[in-house]
Amino acid sequence: MSKKLKQIAIYGKGGIGKSTTTSNISAALSKMGYKVMQFGCDPKSDSTNTLRGGEYIPTVLDTLREKGSVKANDVIFEGFNGIYCVEAGGPAPGVGCAGRGIITAVQLFRQQKVFEDLDLDFIIYDVLGDVVCGGFAMPIREGIAEHVFTVSSADFMSVYAANNLFKGIQKYSNTGGALLGGIIANSINQEYSKNIIDDFAEKTKTQVVEYVPRSVTVTQCELQGKTTIEGAPDSEQAKIYTHLAEKIAAHEISHTPSPLDTTELREWASGWSKQILEVESRKVSAGA
Repeated sequence: MSKKLKQIAIYGKGGIGKSTTTSNISAALSKMGYKVMQFGCDPKSDSTNTLRGGEYIPTVLDTLREKGSVKANDVIFEGFNGIYCVEAGGPAPGVGCAGRGIITAVQLFRQQKVFEDLDLDFIIYDVLGDVVCGGFAMPIREGIAEHVFTVSSADFMSVYAANNLFKGIQKYSNTGGALLGGIIANSINQEYSKNIIDDFAEKTKTQVVEYVPRSVTVTQCELQGKTTIEGAPDSEQAKIYTHLAEKIAAHEISHTPSPLDTTELREWASGWSKQILEVESRKVSAGA
């Protein structure tokens, strides 16, 4: 009996550390002995850089424009510890939908039976989460991914993007769409940041999978074109990413979240703003 392929989609607002998190998860899974493909679905096409020593790879859409047709071997590149790296790519600047690369790449790989031939354990889709429409919604809408995780900090726009993602998951949940595994809380170095994310998770009926602090170790490794798992394998940050990867490997049951409407989200954010202001005021008073 063949093993079951597990497909995971990781969404997040641009600049939140989504690709950093995704690449370290892929690297950690590979070190655990799994066969992994990381599927970059951001038009910037930089998802797999730190798995390839900082090197950009040809994208599916760029190769299609150049050659007129694409064979899987033209766009799959080996990265750190044998990870298969793919970048879907985007349209020519100013032309077409930025999510088209995902649709084209997934259809191509399905037609050529790539996933079966490579005998993968995991496909990790790294998806831009600022907008959940068109191609970007494909891993959710068509149930390509079984489980969705979102990377979010305690910043309002990051939470706002996560809440929009939850709306998309809720919309497609009754028609075979992917469900939510939980929130990966990133850049959590302050207690109030943890409390904000915890409260948001509770309000939307989901869970926080892991708390990932901001770390200079990550920056140092990325400047070398490496993940933390490769560049600083004995660091505390690498241990956190490994723990997160273990949780994702073991994850089996996802759920439909309960997103807040716009008014509820604004009121929730306003309430937290007042709480933080009160805490900071008390600190100033105590130090006076």
